[in-house]
Formats: sequence, C-alpha cells, structure tokens
Amino acid sequence: MDEVRQNSRRIRDGVHKNSLDWFEELYASANGDDYWIPWSNGLPHHFLVEWIKKSKTRGRALVVGCGLGEDALYLSQQGWDVTAFDISASAVNWAREKYLSENIDWQVADLLSLPERWNGSFDLVVEVHILQAIPESLRIIAARNMSPLLAPSGHLVCIGRLNEKEEEFDGPPWPLSHDFIDSIGRNLKKIDFNKGNFSNDDPDVIRYRAVWKK
Repeated sequence: MDEVRQNSRRIRDGVHKNSLDWFEELYASANGDDYWIPWSNGLPHHFLVEWIKKSKTRGRALVVGCGLGEDALYLSQQGWDVTAFDISASAVNWAREKYLSENIDWQVADLLSLPERWNGSFDLVVEVHILQAIPESLRIIAARNMSPLLAPSGHLVCIGRLNEKEEEFDGPPWPLSHDFIDSIGRNLKKIDFNKGNFSNDDPDVIRYRAVWKK
C-alpha cells in the first residue's frame, strides 16, 4: 500500500496545488487496475451502509465524487434512483463499464461548478472522502455546493476523517475539523454525528459520519 500512496502523492505533486487535475491523471494512469486507486477497496463505505440500513426512505440519490462507483452501486441495489458523478472522466467510464447492468446515471461533473438543474433534485446526497482530498481553498467552495442539491426533507450524508485536535496534516487526506464539518450543513438540521474507526486503522485515525436534513 505504501507504493500506492507514494504514487498518488507523486501524481498530485506534479500538478498545481490548487488544481484537481491530478484525480484524472491518477485514474487514467491506473490503466484499469484498481490496485493503484488508494481509496478504493471494491466495497461501499461501512458508515454509509450502516446509515442506509437504518433509513426507511428511498428516492433520488446523488453520489459526489463517485470514483469507481462502489457507493453508487450499493445505493442502487438498495432501491435508490442513483446519479453518480466524478471530475475524472476516466473514473466515470471505468465505473460505467464495471457496472453495465446497473441502472445508474453516470456523469462527469465538477463539485466546484455543478449543473444548475441538479439544485433541489435529490432526496439523498452522499459525500465520502471527497472534501478531505481537496485543498482548503477549494474545499470551502465545494462544501457550500452540496446542500442546495437537496429536495425538501432530503438528507446530506458526509463521511471522512475527523481532525479532532485541529492538527496540521500534509495531505491528502486533510482530516476535517468539527467547525468545518458543521459549516457543510450550516443551513440544514443536523440529525446524526457518529465517530469511529476501522480495525486496521492507525490509533490516531478518527472517522466521522455527519447527517443533515433539509
């Protein structure tokens, strides 16, 4: 795994620090081998699965920064009408080909500038590990662009690493502070905040799931 992370950092460091172009370069250079995608293990995120199992609602769902589509696939299989997007065209094409039999609307889009027609359209918006992978100057803009996507009574679910002690990190990822996480759903009602980790995590890794309702 060290060589995978080193490769992703080498690609990231090869572009402007405030550019998201490195995501496309990473997916394109992987040549269809998901070994080189450090955040992809072929499974939906456990925190998402845990929350969906408790939720009785279904409707239109949007997966932000879908990558290779594991979370989108899971939601589709649970009865959601799923749209999934990523800034990387290579990632979107890869996911589309991987799950050809699934009725998922795969889109290439940029969280910093989303289609206006999406505003107010989704009963569920899911963001997993995307904000923590974006430099702060862009992250602030990106975080504001998710709540407008929600339909009335829609839910926003954000999952990532928590920077509980507000330390400095040489990311990505850049774990997020409580204050920043709260700012994501500033105009929404927070209904859930959960902390935890995985059995193979380093002792200092804290993961979070925050859920808001419109």
